[in-house]
Amino acid sequence: MGWIGKVVGGIVGLAAGPLGAALGVLVGHSYDVAADQRANQTPNGDFQGFFFDTAFAVMGFVAKSDGRVSESEIAAARSIMQGFHFDEAHVVRAISAFNRGKQASYPVDADIVRLVRICAPRPDLLALFLEIQMRAVLAGEGLDGGRRRLIVEIGRRMGFADAQIEGLEALLRQQTGSRAGSAAPSRTMGIQPAYGVLGISVSASDADVKKAYRRLMSENHPDKLVARGLPESMQDLAKEKTQRIREAYDVIAEHRGIR
Repeated sequence: MGWIGKVVGGIVGLAAGPLGAALGVLVGHSYDVAADQRANQTPNGDFQGFFFDTAFAVMGFVAKSDGRVSESEIAAARSIMQGFHFDEAHVVRAISAFNRGKQASYPVDADIVRLVRICAPRPDLLALFLEIQMRAVLAGEGLDGGRRRLIVEIGRRMGFADAQIEGLEALLRQQTGSRAGSAAPSRTMGIQPAYGVLGISVSASDADVKKAYRRLMSENHPDKLVARGLPESMQDLAKEKTQRIREAYDVIAEHRGIR
């Protein structure tokens, strides 16, 4: 059953008070019913193109979820495009997808349902997708209020626990800084974010730490991710993630004295 329409409808409706929120949820419910029907359709084109287009369309949707897209949100989207070192054709395509996501008719729920279904055996791609969205929000207006609720709901829909979503946020704040945080970007990963990167708890055994590290390094190898469907234009993000996994292991190993 759809859910994004109700979340956004409630958020927008809150501006008009409790009654407005209730009406927003009702309108959003109608949107979700239609989105559920669209989700049963097979996405057109290859998966890499679908992943690429959906990443920037959802980015545009989240930016517009509070009713308007600010200059900082547009700048954040362009910054992410630059970070991927897109050529001119990919930039044009990304901008087109972002603008499509801003439209009221954009079937965001259906696209995310499709993405989750297609990536069922590839949760590593979903993790990268969620990271792209969170990076954009943190670099734009900040991850608070309605935008936070929306990102959390998207993460939950993709199968991530709240602790994993919070861990990703903490890590990205530490690495890049954000409008919502006053601390300067850090080059050193903290111990708590390190455990979050490896997806393990502080109570995990040394053997479990090593097992998680080896599994993640294997699953997130850039060549494997591209073979599984990640657009080659986004390969730099995959390389950065493997570096982050390696750094997380080094931090934990040093903290525990693992050899």
